[in-house]
Amino acid sequence: MATPVLERIESNPVKKKPIRRPMPDRSQRIRHIVQAAFVVLNVWIGAQFYLWVRFFERGGHGFAVPRPAGVEGWLPIAGLMNTKEFFLTGRVSAIHPAAMFLFMAFVAISLLAKKAFCSWICPVGTISESLWKLGRKLFRRSLHLPLYPPRWLDIPLRGLKYVLLGFFLFVVGTMSADALQSFMATPYGLIADVKMLNFFRNMGETAAIIIVLLVVGSMLVENFWCRYLCPYGALMGLVSLLSPIKIRRDADACIDCGKCARACPAALPVDRLVQIRSVECTACMECVAACPSANALQLALPPRRSNAPAQRWLRRALSPLAVACLIVYLFLGAVLFAHATNHWQTRIPSQMYLDLIPNADSFAHGGM
Repeated sequence: MATPVLERIESNPVKKKPIRRPMPDRSQRIRHIVQAAFVVLNVWIGAQFYLWVRFFERGGHGFAVPRPAGVEGWLPIAGLMNTKEFFLTGRVSAIHPAAMFLFMAFVAISLLAKKAFCSWICPVGTISESLWKLGRKLFRRSLHLPLYPPRWLDIPLRGLKYVLLGFFLFVVGTMSADALQSFMATPYGLIADVKMLNFFRNMGETAAIIIVLLVVGSMLVENFWCRYLCPYGALMGLVSLLSPIKIRRDADACIDCGKCARACPAALPVDRLVQIRSVECTACMECVAACPSANALQLALPPRRSNAPAQRWLRRALSPLAVACLIVYLFLGAVLFAHATNHWQTRIPSQMYLDLIPNADSFAHGGM
């Protein structure tokens, strides 16, 4: 899928002196704190989930911990299926309900704050970002990083994630409410989270080779997985087209240094745009952090007319702290609402888990 048309303006040929920022940029420090917090949260959830699974694998013996429903954030297909069922029937599925609320929260973040889910809270996005930064440190002397394919190949490769997204949307979109409920009631559907864990615990040779290739690719190409293959990111990118918040450039304050474009992980021509409307923009604010001129580049709402004669438009920039607060508010709001309405935990009798989890590997997709 091609990137949407980007709004362009002519660069000012006159060399201008920048108005330096009065304070250092804090966007990346704040974003990295949010990223670290969500990585820690996911590690904690993963450890607790592993202990919970091991308890049932041992036949109910040993140290028992409650099941962390947050693990369902790693079940985006279940979240998509339950969301469709909710809109068709008005009922919240009793199986993996947290997946739906987390899915809705992530979509809401992309709707209001561009594609910030990918660059602020997604642990896969955080790992991907760490890998290309590590690759740049390791191979800077031997390779000119990042290594982007030529444009004629890069655009079709970016379309792969939309092909994958289209496949999942087609499969879920053709299922009726009864079919969705029946799938979730199968042994596979009931313990889809355990099947996901076992995929990594009992990884085969082919899967291991693919992961190694993805790691190497991510060290050489910025956000390799996110840029070319992630269907979840593709969905968030499409939703983000409706976001009122965008990276916006003030041509009068811009000094045409090009630092913003060089800093952009998505390789967007930020220095030649009035605003970034691309589905590839993740609102990471790397370009804002690289800009040396005050107010030349901002993550902002659409400007509005000003009554001041000297200023026709009033820009409404968002601070990185405001973006972080918005993301956390939407995330915690969804979790607390699900708790308050008693739709957070999957309520399956322990005896059923005792029967299913030790035999998880025997259940094929969608059936016995």
